[in-house]
Amino acid sequence: MYYIQPHYHGISRTTDDYERMAQAGVVAVAEPSFWAGFDRHHPETFLDYFRQISEFEPTRAAAYGIRHFCWVAVNPKESENVALSRAVMAALPGFFAKPTVLGIGEIGLNKNTPHELTIFREQMEMAIQHRQLVLIHTPHLGDKRKGTQLTLDLLRELRADPERVWIDHVEEHTIQSVLDAGYWAGMTLYPQTKMSPCRAADMLELYGHRHLLVNSSADWGASSPFTLQQCAMEYQQRGHSQQELLEVFHNNPARFLGQNPKFDIRPIRLAS
Repeated sequence: MYYIQPHYHGISRTTDDYERMAQAGVVAVAEPSFWAGFDRHHPETFLDYFRQISEFEPTRAAAYGIRHFCWVAVNPKESENVALSRAVMAALPGFFAKPTVLGIGEIGLNKNTPHELTIFREQMEMAIQHRQLVLIHTPHLGDKRKGTQLTLDLLRELRADPERVWIDHVEEHTIQSVLDAGYWAGMTLYPQTKMSPCRAADMLELYGHRHLLVNSSADWGASSPFTLQQCAMEYQQRGHSQQELLEVFHNNPARFLGQNPKFDIRPIRLAS
């Protein structure tokens, strides 16, 4: 079984995780731009971080045979400072040509504030202008429904191409609206604020696997890169075939990310 981990914060994990992921069948990861665990105050610290995930982190993953890709953006958790965000955003186009950068992400909303919405809009406009793939963060817990609706309203207003947009952290009360609008929907397996492997397996059975992505996130908090394999095991134990597992955990990320030609891992079809 082969896996692509489409949302993985490698800089917050140890090298041992890469080794164990390789042993568990992970062939590629994609690392979105993330909050540092504290608020940064200078544009240059963001730019060094972008260099870290686009230049150094791929070498750490490659030591274990894993391809590493990334996204660049001002994460919603840090977009409240509009002046700082705009200074960082001015440098983003310079990273788009790097061989491992797939697009703009994760952007979106954290607490649904006006400043967050301003920076979300401006980064979406940049993504559309530069034909970049987009990864969108939706808020956690009580603000998720409102944040998801604000997200869909903005995307509709900007006439974003749904096929090139991934709205992440969907849950039972938001997945339908995302899929109905034609976007890719991501389920994040996280022990506290997002979704369990069993719940994700339920949703795969309810909605099918078209336009669905499953990821572990695995960041600074209580999390694990291996919830992806736990979900696959749960899905398999419910009677789903090896090809169905490949469609969900390898082929769907290959299809979405492969819209950027830098991501050259193709879907797998088992011999019948």
